Amino acid sequence: MKILVINGVNLNLTGKREKGVYGSETLDELNAKIAAYCQKNGDEVAFYQSNIEGELVNQLHAAKEAGYDCVLLNAGAFTHYSYALRDAVAAISVPVAEVHMSNVHAREEFRKESVLSSVCKGTVFGFGVGSYLGAIEGLRVLLAK
Repeated sequence: MKILVINGVNLNLTGKREKGVYGSETLDELNAKIAAYCQKNGDEVAFYQSNIEGELVNQLHAAKEAGYDCVLLNAGAFTHYSYALRDAVAAISVPVAEVHMSNVHAREEFRKESVLSSVCKGTVFGFGVGSYLGAIEGLRVLLAK
């Protein structure tokens, strides 16, 4: 399986901000764990992070042409209001899983609403890096059908 992991706004600060919520591992360290998991399972994985909404949209649009079988999307705060990302996910044929490291339902009220969930194949949240790994397995099952 060829997987694209897209991390959005402020995820570049993982390990540096709100350590009680996101932990102390950096995004590079989390990506290394995901890459090792994928390598062990024979999957190919690439990572992309941007704080710019339009760049995230461009990555989603290019996913099929780049040969990705699926996308894991942690849009960060864009999750709660980006109709541009929502429409980009809806427009592509590559299945997308929504991922969050924290339990968004145990946090601020506004984090409980996702404009992405209705167009994603599934959502995994609350397990740190395990959310990404769980989403990979969920997409594996989906693609095997």
